Amino acid sequence: KEVTKKIKKAKLYVPQIDCDAKAGKIINPEFIAKCPPGCQDVKYRVYGTDIYASFSSVCGAAIHSGIIDNTGGKILVQKVAGHAGYRGSFSNGVRSLSLPRWRESFLISEGKPRKGVTYPSTLEYSSSKSTAVKPEPKKPEQDLKPLKSAGTSNTTEKAMEQGDTGRKVDQTSPVPTATIQLATTTPTPTSTTTDPFPTTPKPTTTPATTRTTTAAAAPKSRPGLQHRVRDTGQAPIFLVVLFLSPGQLNLTLRSFSNHTGIQRQEPVAAFRRPAGSPAHLAMETDLWKPGLSLFDTGFASKEDLNPKPLEATSQGNPNCKVDLSFLMDGSWSIGKRRFQLQKQFLSNVAQALGIGSAGPLMGIVQYGDDPSTEFNLKTYANPKDLRNAIEKIPQKGGLSNVGKALSFVNKNFFSDANGNRGGAPNVVVVMVDGWPTDRVEEASRLARESGINIFFVTIEAAAENEKQNVIEPNFVDKAVCRTNGFYSISVPSWFGLHKIVQPLVKRVCDTDRLVCSKTCLNSADIGFVIDGSSSVGTGNFRTVLQFVANISKEFEISDTDTRIGAVQYTYEQRLEFSFDKYSTKQDVLSAIKRISYWSGGTSTGAAISYTSEQLFTKSKPNKRKIMILITDGRSYDDVRVPAMTAHQNGVIAYSIGVAWAAQDELEAIATDPDKEHSFFVDEFDNLYQFVNPLIQNICTEFNSQPRN
Repeated sequence: KEVTKKIKKAKLYVPQIDCDAKAGKIINPEFIAKCPPGCQDVKYRVYGTDIYASFSSVCGAAIHSGIIDNTGGKILVQKVAGHAGYRGSFSNGVRSLSLPRWRESFLISEGKPRKGVTYPSTLEYSSSKSTAVKPEPKKPEQDLKPLKSAGTSNTTEKAMEQGDTGRKVDQTSPVPTATIQLATTTPTPTSTTTDPFPTTPKPTTTPATTRTTTAAAAPKSRPGLQHRVRDTGQAPIFLVVLFLSPGQLNLTLRSFSNHTGIQRQEPVAAFRRPAGSPAHLAMETDLWKPGLSLFDTGFASKEDLNPKPLEATSQGNPNCKVDLSFLMDGSWSIGKRRFQLQKQFLSNVAQALGIGSAGPLMGIVQYGDDPSTEFNLKTYANPKDLRNAIEKIPQKGGLSNVGKALSFVNKNFFSDANGNRGGAPNVVVVMVDGWPTDRVEEASRLARESGINIFFVTIEAAAENEKQNVIEPNFVDKAVCRTNGFYSISVPSWFGLHKIVQPLVKRVCDTDRLVCSKTCLNSADIGFVIDGSSSVGTGNFRTVLQFVANISKEFEISDTDTRIGAVQYTYEQRLEFSFDKYSTKQDVLSAIKRISYWSGGTSTGAAISYTSEQLFTKSKPNKRKIMILITDGRSYDDVRVPAMTAHQNGVIAYSIGVAWAAQDELEAIATDPDKEHSFFVDEFDNLYQFVNPLIQNICTEFNSQPRN
């Protein structure tokens, strides 16, 4: 009875969270939490209505949904799947923002436990470190297999790497298989045992046993695909010699060239026993060092061999705070020597950038048939460790599937788990030998719409007689922002790659320009609302149109990029042209020039309502809706209610006042925070001063939105 009574009296302990706590940072799929007072603030961003993106402030979303007010209280949060779009709205004193898509969502309800559900008394956050578990030592009998496979892998890779001559030819012909002799000197054990590595070996007296390993054949060919292969020549022969002495095993790999007769030592990946074992073997970065021991207590696990974050960090270059991913060409067409030149180039770029926690961070994805991450943004935080890691990267081989690699980076690389910092621009630099073997336009567009700046570095582009083999002509122009070549660099030879280190670093670090390189220039439906009242006058009206044209021409205009629409108003309203009317920049600029001055009164409120109904109801779901209103006087009607309705429908409003425009109306029209979305100038001739600040604001706001 006492036990029963105690159970009945037990109460659920509700953990408290901060106002800026985001659902995506909390691991628990369902939880009850208590929000503190004061979370009704614009700095706590909320994305969505009723269902919210997990990047949102949990408590801000709770106030927006009406579950609690600004005094705080208990809430129930349930994680659900991501949505293709989130609608912004104004509710309960909180304005939520629109978002095209996000990977995870959540729902808010009253803080009452559901029947049969156990709720945690402590919340788990994704930033917390998990406890490392030591791997169990492997038995000696199991260790022979990793050694065999490691030897096979090394010999296969060497067989595939050949000379540096030739151009791309048809890759459908299979790579010849190479037969490699492995001579192994085995010790005589002191007793009868099946252990392949006796604990007390005697001096080597038994004749060497010879094993023959056949290198893996090339991947299945694709008919009709043209691709360059620069490597020719014979495969080198490798000799593995085991030197055995009591308590010690030294492994040296010697390579003998068929045609030079020169003997040299090649790097061999050292196997490491599990943490906590008597002897710890480190990964070698150059030659195998004599004296290291390989005991029979087991090899390193796969996790042990993966690169891990190092403790040594540097602050880096604070004037170049970008999150940078290099797409490294690992295809067979590049060859061994050029692959080494590419690694040297990336190493030089890492040094020139000034990698560090307060500056640029850099990760590398290598692509061939399929892409894979070599290391992410948070793996290395100083240039020295990063350069050492680049030097260790082995070549993948395969085709040059750049489009596939861009899709991979867009979906996987720039995440919080991989070290993405959110406020820093996301940059991808694509290294391409010749031309891609798949299409890049669609993958590039989706990546740019996710907020990624794409640079292309093409080396040894297709000659005139090779262009017939290129799958997607002008692939660079289709992949990057069309800004006079800022995002593309062409290098005639791999041996001239070192010359572009500084030019590339300068472009990558131009953060002011990067902010506008993504989809703030190609992701919006922009509607201009132009005051055509009598007080403006014909001359000033032409100045206003020039201001509208100067803003428009900075954006990438097409059916799939930014679209422009315009409304002129007096007492009445007139749709000059809609979003779907013109699909090229030249047509839009010509249409703006043809707008005729109307003259009349000033009913700004009615004009906002008209624009919302006639322009923005026809906006595409994945586009940001931006309204830019220019007026020179106080409105004859109310602007607050129409402006609030527009805000609730996800329209981001900028107001620009000239001469006699009322400051209170400009602030009411503008999206919160109104000081960042409203401008005032005393004369029409000074309007040009706001072109760059306005575009910068549009882009900065876009850049602050979360990345998928």
